[in-house]
Amino acid sequence: MPRMRRIAEPLRGREACMRTESTEPAAAPAHPPVPAQARIWLAVGLQSFGGGMATLALIRRGFVEERSWITEEEFTRFWAICQLAPGINLIAFAILIGRRLGGAAGAAAALAGMLLPSAAITVAMTAAYASIRESAQVKAALSAVIPTTVGIGLATAIKMGAPLIAAGRRGGAVRLAAAILILGGSALALGLLRLPIVLVLAESGLAGALSYVILPSTGSAESEEEV
Repeated sequence: MPRMRRIAEPLRGREACMRTESTEPAAAPAHPPVPAQARIWLAVGLQSFGGGMATLALIRRGFVEERSWITEEEFTRFWAICQLAPGINLIAFAILIGRRLGGAAGAAAALAGMLLPSAAITVAMTAAYASIRESAQVKAALSAVIPTTVGIGLATAIKMGAPLIAAGRRGGAVRLAAAILILGGSALALGLLRLPIVLVLAESGLAGALSYVILPSTGSAESEEEV
């Protein structure tokens, strides 16, 4: 009996490990296959109607929400970096994500997927629109699209701002207040004061750096380790 017990215990332990491994969700690959990335970029390029914020929402859904190939913090950080670069921010953003996930091949897949379908659709729609642009129904449809794109932009902005607020909350009430002030102050400077975007970005970056250095972090040790 003792011998049988010694044999049975390792077997039970092995079965428990197998059950635990089967119930744990599979982690997202650190470098997903480039063809899989290309399919998402092609889908984004085919669906990117409604302007930049709609396209940004599609990218976030494909890479953050549905597949978790990049984190919310990475998504927001990459977008912030692209605001500092001249040119078309969405193209730079796509290349940055593609390079992060697949190197040079991922960047090429992102660029091709973003540009080729949207360029072909734009050419076809422009040719078709020339013959119907004076139609009252077409004008009414276009005017109805405007509030939709605004709503998409607001929803995406809220999702992108949530990680920033969460990071400030982990640092304590003082840093949370600083994060909210930077968000609100940037919107005020750009929307009401009409300051140049480059100036707003520079001032916000300086304010964020100073708040991190000067303001104390009152979060718990566990929160600091998570950051």
